[in-house]
Amino acid sequence: MKRIIKKVAVVGSGVMGSAIACHFANIGLEVLLLDIVPRELTPEEEKKGLTLESKIVRNKIASTHLANALKSKPAPIYSQAFASRIATGNIEDDLVKIKDCDWVIEVVIERLDIKKSVFEQIEKYRKPGSLITSNTSGIPMKLMVEGRSEDFQKHFCGTHFFNPPRYLQLFEIIPGPNTAPEVIEFFQKYSSLYLGKTPVLCKDTPGFIGNRIGVYSMAMVMQLAQEIGLTIEEADTLTGSILGRPKTGTFKLGDLVGLDTAINVTNGLKQNCPHDAMIQEVKDSKPLNFLLENKFLGDKSRKGFYYKEVDKEGKTNRFALDLEKLEYRPLERAKIAVLETAKQAGGTKAKLALLLADQTKAGELIRKHFASLFAYVSQRVPEITDTLFPIDDAMRTGYAWKYGPFQTWDLVGLEKGIAIVEKEGYVVADWVKELAASGAKSFYKVENGKKLFYNQNTKTFEPIPGQDAFIILDNIRTTNKVWGNSEASLIDLGDGIVNLEFHSKMNTIGGGVLAGLNKAVEIAEKDFQGLVVGNQGSNFSVGANLMMIFMMAAEQDWDELNIAIKTFQDTMMKMRYSGIPVVAAPHGMTFGGGCELSLHADKVVAAAETYIGLVEFGVGLIPGGGGSKEMTVRASDLYRKNDVELNTLQEHFLTIGMAKVATSAQEAFDLNILQKGKDVVVVNKDLQLAQAKREALVLAQAGYTQPAKRKDIKVLGRQALGMFLVGTDSMMAGKYISEHDRKIANKLAYVMAGGDLSEATLVTEQYLLDLEREAFLSLCGERKTLERIQYMLKNGKPLRN
Repeated sequence: MKRIIKKVAVVGSGVMGSAIACHFANIGLEVLLLDIVPRELTPEEEKKGLTLESKIVRNKIASTHLANALKSKPAPIYSQAFASRIATGNIEDDLVKIKDCDWVIEVVIERLDIKKSVFEQIEKYRKPGSLITSNTSGIPMKLMVEGRSEDFQKHFCGTHFFNPPRYLQLFEIIPGPNTAPEVIEFFQKYSSLYLGKTPVLCKDTPGFIGNRIGVYSMAMVMQLAQEIGLTIEEADTLTGSILGRPKTGTFKLGDLVGLDTAINVTNGLKQNCPHDAMIQEVKDSKPLNFLLENKFLGDKSRKGFYYKEVDKEGKTNRFALDLEKLEYRPLERAKIAVLETAKQAGGTKAKLALLLADQTKAGELIRKHFASLFAYVSQRVPEITDTLFPIDDAMRTGYAWKYGPFQTWDLVGLEKGIAIVEKEGYVVADWVKELAASGAKSFYKVENGKKLFYNQNTKTFEPIPGQDAFIILDNIRTTNKVWGNSEASLIDLGDGIVNLEFHSKMNTIGGGVLAGLNKAVEIAEKDFQGLVVGNQGSNFSVGANLMMIFMMAAEQDWDELNIAIKTFQDTMMKMRYSGIPVVAAPHGMTFGGGCELSLHADKVVAAAETYIGLVEFGVGLIPGGGGSKEMTVRASDLYRKNDVELNTLQEHFLTIGMAKVATSAQEAFDLNILQKGKDVVVVNKDLQLAQAKREALVLAQAGYTQPAKRKDIKVLGRQALGMFLVGTDSMMAGKYISEHDRKIANKLAYVMAGGDLSEATLVTEQYLLDLEREAFLSLCGERKTLERIQYMLKNGKPLRN
């Protein structure tokens, strides 16, 4: 039976409930958010003459929680306008409305008695066949459905989102004892296609997969740091980004999730997993007990392993807990010699080899951490999952690790990993030893463009299920490579479509990438039907190579810099006017030149989590790769008879002048960086390249015609220039901007007005590109611009001078 989800009810509006409601609204669903009725009035409500029977009072818990969620950072919702899709209410008055809902998800407090009571009420009003799920992080499904009807149990399972639901991809699906197979199959497909999640099928075991592994790993790192004699700053640095994990590391992660939550989950695992010898061996933590006794619960109480305070002079001082003395001391930046060497070693595999070989306390922590982690995950198969790859999926998407435990083991080496485990006194599961004895060197391998995993049940390597829906560049990069240089590679996606991916540092756009773009267009025009520009790194592109621009400007090599900027502009125009369709697939950070590239594509297939904008003002420049020109063109295309054209142009001017960055692909439509009716958004980033390929094929097969060059761009001349100059003078007089800010803004104003023209005029794109390039070059000659660029390169944030 085909199942369509139109309306969802979320019962429980706390931090998770409100955030889940927001994510349902993100994908266009109608949402009913419910919570309990308050039992007493506030003084303010009494003054207003409200009573406990007033609707605003009865709904206030859900309404207040939603309002708080909408104000939180990072935002749980793609656009504030989407909040209109969420209606709030209370369980006593509004639970009857779930009869119109296709899916009811329970997100109340983690107490079995309360959950069972809620499900009893839900069963009274739900329509037969509707889905009911729980967002529990650990209560067994079999206990929650006791006493429920056959239809309820058939359509019930666990659907565990990870916090924050918008950003973390993990979606654990936990079948109950009587869940219908088609319900599980539905959630696997729906969560991937519509919610943008990675579905991980779990057994109904304590902590499921993500928290079972993640909480053990966290607890062991905290224990090892104390035993080895490392500070929390050192432990966090060693277990953070150097391992391909969030920079929070371990102790900071504890503060983030809440130390009471962390200890409760750990104790819950100990209590409910009596046969798990390794979790039973986790020692009681004196530092954690000290923090809990003092109600220092982490970020939620503004004090945990770390805290900060502002002194009388307004200076922010940061402190960290001494694990031995149990006293706070000033935060110290971790200075670990092997890390400085490892950072220069290349890829993660090389970094790990250096860390594991280190004979200081740092190397000891990494060896002991990996030994305990590798042993633990090997022993959890098949207890918590029938095969190994769901563990990696859960840790990558729920804890934001770049590499799951078995993937990390592959980087270390299968046999070396076993040796590390045994040297530290842990036990490797027999199935892993059998794998090594067979001559295999890893848990995963790639064959014929597909990633295979070792299935210990069949003792063979098998394709990971579901990957046919994705294009995974790692799997085809070697076999399908058409062309490449040190910064870009052209890969055949099949069906006449090629993909150009960048692999420069942070995917910056320099000479190698521009050469790649030009070559990609030439090859695609000759031998293929269309071109996709996309990659599967952390970010699409952070923009142009600032260091290159800084060096040329500092050396006053104006001819070379002029050529470099013109090459960028010409490359964008070559893409725009190529004989084949070009589809851009931005995701993550898409700044400056990355945004300009997207602006010049025939179509954009953006990941929902795309943070895109023209940010050049932050380094004292204007967009010089066609971005200033393109926003002028887009403003011109929106001019309508009898409209005030200056207002439209001003909006596009402010998008650049305020360095606005869309915090989601949906927000990018509001800035006209993405175009409604033309560009599309994909919620699941894993599906992005496959969708981009389809869009390129549709354009090609519809009879793509090379577009004619534009000569009809309306610029407003002095009328617009005068408005902008008056505006920047006023902003400076009010001390909202500096003198240099005004200079940059005035340069942009000159470009977007089309110069000092006496009246509105139709111009070509090349006319605007020449104005743009001239303004860009002149700003590169300004000392304050060079100071801004240098500061950004050194500190990673803008300088206001």
